[in-house]
Amino acid sequence: MTRLAGKSALITGAARGIGRAFAEAYVREGARVAIADVDVHRAEQTAAEIGDAALAVEMDVTRQDSIDAGLARTIDGLGQIDILINNAAIFNAAPLVEIDRAEYQRVFDINVAGTLFTMQAVAQHMIDRRIRGRIINMASQAGRRGEPLVAVYCATKAAVISLTQSAGLNLIKHGINVNAISPGVVEGEHWDGVDAFFAKYEGKAPGQKKKEVGEAVPYGRMGRAEDLTGMAVFLASDEAAYIVAQCYNVDGGQWMS
Repeated sequence: MTRLAGKSALITGAARGIGRAFAEAYVREGARVAIADVDVHRAEQTAAEIGDAALAVEMDVTRQDSIDAGLARTIDGLGQIDILINNAAIFNAAPLVEIDRAEYQRVFDINVAGTLFTMQAVAQHMIDRRIRGRIINMASQAGRRGEPLVAVYCATKAAVISLTQSAGLNLIKHGINVNAISPGVVEGEHWDGVDAFFAKYEGKAPGQKKKEVGEAVPYGRMGRAEDLTGMAVFLASDEAAYIVAQCYNVDGGQWMS
């Protein structure tokens, strides 16, 4: 028996990487999924490759009108939203004295405001329809501690953890469970950009930082998107009904809390 049979999920930033892996895992477990992404063409390609259970949705989480339109498109296509994964996010790095105000605002607009206002809109939909829903926010081990070159990104992910706790305590009275997943370093195309930041600021050769962080994981390697899907399925399932406002580390042993 599939664990998410009959459920409908909206996943932001799902056209590639971790979001796509979540979508594929949910479909295997019997759910239908909305592949929400600012890159609608990539979302359409991903949805077509996943199959009939996937729907492409254009969504820019920095714009309320786009969030609202994406929700309407998802509800029109899937009927309702039982599960939300707030996965859309970006990374940046710079020494403290070089942080640019516009770039700071952009990262907070996507990682924090995007998470908050997408969660708000979906929560209202769940409350209006009396859906005992599940909301999963993507945090990070970077939200557990500061890092010398990653002040802004770390701050955004700390905010996601805090938002998860507050929203979880607020929404459980409506039967909506809010929890978070905190990955460590995860293999993927985004790491080319991350590696380039460290090559620039730490004088490392291309690929060196990626090699170093992988070797530093107690498990012995960087994570893969597929390593996170089990937790995402579990938190969306009935098995997690009594779990409220928690943030789970899925990071190969990088952080203990």
